[in-house]
Amino acid sequence: MKQIKIGFVGTDGRTFLAALETSRATSELYPGDYRGVVVRGTPAMPPFASRMNWPVAFIPTADNSAPAYAQALIRAFQEKVLDMALIMPEGLIFEGLVDRLAEAGFGDRVIGLDAKGAFIEADKIACKRLCREAGIPVAPEWQEVEARDYPAVLGSCLDYLHRYGGAVLKYPYSAGGKGARIILNTWEIRDVHDLLIKDYRDAYAQQFGKKSPWPLLIEGRMSGVEISFTIFVDRNGHYQVLPTAMDYPERFQGPPGMDNPITGGMGSISPHPLESRELLELAEETIARPLIKKMKDNGTLRQGVLYPGCFVSFDQDFKPRALRVCEINIRPGEPEFQPIVKRLRNLGALLKAMVDGNLDEVAPEVRAGQISLCLALVTGPGGPKQQKGYPWSLTKGEVLEIDFDYFDKKGITVVPSAMDYSEEGLFKSDGSRVAYLVANATVKAGQKPGEVVENLRQRLLNAFDNGKIRVLPRENPGGNRLALRRDIGAHYRKAELLAP
Repeated sequence: MKQIKIGFVGTDGRTFLAALETSRATSELYPGDYRGVVVRGTPAMPPFASRMNWPVAFIPTADNSAPAYAQALIRAFQEKVLDMALIMPEGLIFEGLVDRLAEAGFGDRVIGLDAKGAFIEADKIACKRLCREAGIPVAPEWQEVEARDYPAVLGSCLDYLHRYGGAVLKYPYSAGGKGARIILNTWEIRDVHDLLIKDYRDAYAQQFGKKSPWPLLIEGRMSGVEISFTIFVDRNGHYQVLPTAMDYPERFQGPPGMDNPITGGMGSISPHPLESRELLELAEETIARPLIKKMKDNGTLRQGVLYPGCFVSFDQDFKPRALRVCEINIRPGEPEFQPIVKRLRNLGALLKAMVDGNLDEVAPEVRAGQISLCLALVTGPGGPKQQKGYPWSLTKGEVLEIDFDYFDKKGITVVPSAMDYSEEGLFKSDGSRVAYLVANATVKAGQKPGEVVENLRQRLLNAFDNGKIRVLPRENPGGNRLALRRDIGAHYRKAELLAP
């Protein structure tokens, strides 16, 4: 049986874990020999994989630019080191990586939209128009205004506060999941607006200059439950909706705000506690089918990943009533993709079917009864300049200490992310989301999912609390620079109390 070598392109935890699970997962329904390969990664990933004896290969790139990735991938395809590749970072898609590979004759081996379709994520206002044309429900009302026209922003926000109980300001271009700012009362309008302008002034000026309008998207606030859907699509328009995951995008527990920003994600759990067959069918009917049809019609369809974030409303029996799309991404979510792939037995077979164009013949093979939890370990406050910690100012270069035997014994996977490796053979923090803890648990007969998740949560929290993974602060080698959110997964218990 020929081994299929699949490249996962990027530098974050989902890239590494997807490659690992591709190599070591065993499918009962779709047998095959698959090998996961990380294209670039971070400096710590190869020695980490070697230390753990994990079956992951690596392909370096000259730097983190689209031309460097293209050069490395073209060589890998030519030398048969890779059979196919999934582009993870949206920035590389925006920069035309898929187009470069297509020009070299390898477009059919690459999973990801090209520059023509990249606007779906790269331009939220254009995506809103696409959804309107496709009949996909979005916010109850939205408009584009000049970002520097504060009176216009004020008027829209006051109107939406009156009619929808809140407004959302969105920098409409790529912002790494941090461009949405929620306004829940009148007193926040000026502060939120001014901070958004401060954060994106340089990006606006670089794209539009100082004289052209700076587009700002303002939406009426949506309510309900936030749920995202990962949809794999092949070049023929066949698709599969993967299991759901619940994301925790705010830095701290509680509603987002000025002091609790939306970050790149602090953790996730799969499945979402309110996932159901009816919910997945509603996502197919409301999003997948009309969106893929529209992409066919406008010539942007090719094999890729669609990742719409939605608000879902339910009836009193917790049957889904309707959903509205907040935005549509064109790559797997981070960290949402991590617990999803930990539950899949056949990620390799799914990706091969995307490239072959027969995704209708390969359905997601999900580990029965399993729940997967992912916690992000981020850089906490402190340091030589009294840094605030993630996602603000960060301390870097401090030594990471891991009790590998403990994590192996407890069945917890440590996923390296923003991590460096020194010449002395030490793993070090490189800032932001340093690593992830990921583990699965099985719901057995007579158990409630909430009970299983609570035990799973405690297993991961105990590892952190007992110092089994630490970043050693310069000012206190006995301490721990890492921080986390302690409520990841707690919504399983809440769901059971809501719908006993």
